Amino acid sequence: MTFDLPNTIALLSRGPATFDALLRNLPDAWTTCNEGDNTWTPTAVVAHLLYGERTDWLVRARLILDYGESRSFAPFDRAGHIPLLAEMSPPALLDAFALERAANLDDLRALNLQPADFARRGIHPAFGPVTLSQLLATWAAHDMTHLHQVSRILAHQYRDAVGPWSQFMGVLNCAGHSGPA
Repeated sequence: MTFDLPNTIALLSRGPATFDALLRNLPDAWTTCNEGDNTWTPTAVVAHLLYGERTDWLVRARLILDYGESRSFAPFDRAGHIPLLAEMSPPALLDAFALERAANLDDLRALNLQPADFARRGIHPAFGPVTLSQLLATWAAHDMTHLHQVSRILAHQYRDAVGPWSQFMGVLNCAGHSGPA
């Protein structure tokens, strides 16, 4: 599939509700579990998504539109979400994520982007030149990466309990597909 803004917004608009449906009102045993040392909990994933809404996607899109390749993106703080975990409950994180995403999508629509805008480039601190369409597509894929991660974390809790069926549970045999987030 090639990049398409309406399709991207359609997927991005569903992210908060998807995480909410999966995690809201689950017992703490589910929302505070992880996959072992130095791995995230489902609650940490939501805090990371919220932090990204506040500091990353639309901030970088505006940098591309305003400065092009003359200004590099600030590096993303992969631990920036940690203070949010101490400040907010899991339901509050889900609520804040939904509000921030809705506001960001409203702001994205208000940019009234034209086809030529999607080829505009900015500078990523690690990758170098990236286009606006790549950034926006990555925003949507990022949600899916973390949805995959949360499903993997939750399934991991039953890795022993499923017994011999584990061989048929792809989610239990998945080592993840991204570096530390």
